[in-house]
Amino acid sequence: MLSAVTVSKETIEFRNSPEPSLQPGHALVRVHNVTLCGTDLHIWEDDYPTDLPLIQGHEFSGIVEALTHGENHGISIGDRVAVNPIIYCGECRPCLTGRYNVCQNVGCLGCYSDGALSELISVPLDKLCPVPDGLPLDMAAMGEPASIAMQAVNRGRPKAGETALVLGSGPIGLLATLYLTELGVTVVCADTEQHRLDLAVEFGATDTLLVAPGSDFPDAHQGPRLEALTEGYGPQLVIEATGVPSSLENAIRIVASAGRIVQVGISPRQANVSMKDIPYKELDIMGSRMSLNLIPDGLALLARHPEKASALMTHRFAFADLQQAYRLMQGRTEKIGKILIEMPAGTPE
Repeated sequence: MLSAVTVSKETIEFRNSPEPSLQPGHALVRVHNVTLCGTDLHIWEDDYPTDLPLIQGHEFSGIVEALTHGENHGISIGDRVAVNPIIYCGECRPCLTGRYNVCQNVGCLGCYSDGALSELISVPLDKLCPVPDGLPLDMAAMGEPASIAMQAVNRGRPKAGETALVLGSGPIGLLATLYLTELGVTVVCADTEQHRLDLAVEFGATDTLLVAPGSDFPDAHQGPRLEALTEGYGPQLVIEATGVPSSLENAIRIVASAGRIVQVGISPRQANVSMKDIPYKELDIMGSRMSLNLIPDGLALLARHPEKASALMTHRFAFADLQQAYRLMQGRTEKIGKILIEMPAGTPE
């Protein structure tokens, strides 16, 4: 089978290797579609705490090609599936308390071990998530990022009737907006790109705030608008989905007293956090990483809103053009949502 191996910084080699053998408790999945995210770009740039060479790809969908005899977990040969890429030990304290997404030995297919940018992959049966009828297989590759957005929202304990501010209208922020709207939450979105904010309105945002990079936020115009939208109190919930340090700083300053902040954007950079606002407002500040088995829920969210899923998918590349896809992500010269890699077995439905 053919695999794309990231061998060193910004360098991919396509290699032929033997197909994986079928292990007990596993299925062989023919990979049809892989979507790329910021983590993939960082790995390709060799700016991520993992070792190269590596077969990347952790957001993917495909078709079950083989199963261990006598074991199926409700899965059949020919089923369309997305895959939960999280690997956890099941023995550390977080795992034993049900928080395996932050396992002390956590792994992830395509990030710390070989992933889906390969024609065939062996996957534990309990990682397979059936794709709902009516959801195209290519869109199902986004079940994983949808689950990340839902995890962040759930961590924030939203209530119908509240107002939430979502900072960053990339794919995670947009999917969080969509889910919050379903839950009856009024959503305001902020971003530095107007085209992303236009999309946020389609995903349910009632208002948007355009932020000039490096400027104060909210500015003299945005501040009164945000106050009016939140009855002068500030948003009860803020989802920080950019990973920009100043964005977290803004969240702490803007959020209502007794409010909640969920940090889902990831960055190695340091934020200058107010040591006054947190206790004075008695804030709940929570991190959010991956998800707790929410890919089925993410797939269901996408299936309920197929037009939104389609709007997120802005670019498609053949497997052979993978390097070009990374160059596009790196250059940031186009309006990019999710980039889909069509594997040799996969064609759009």
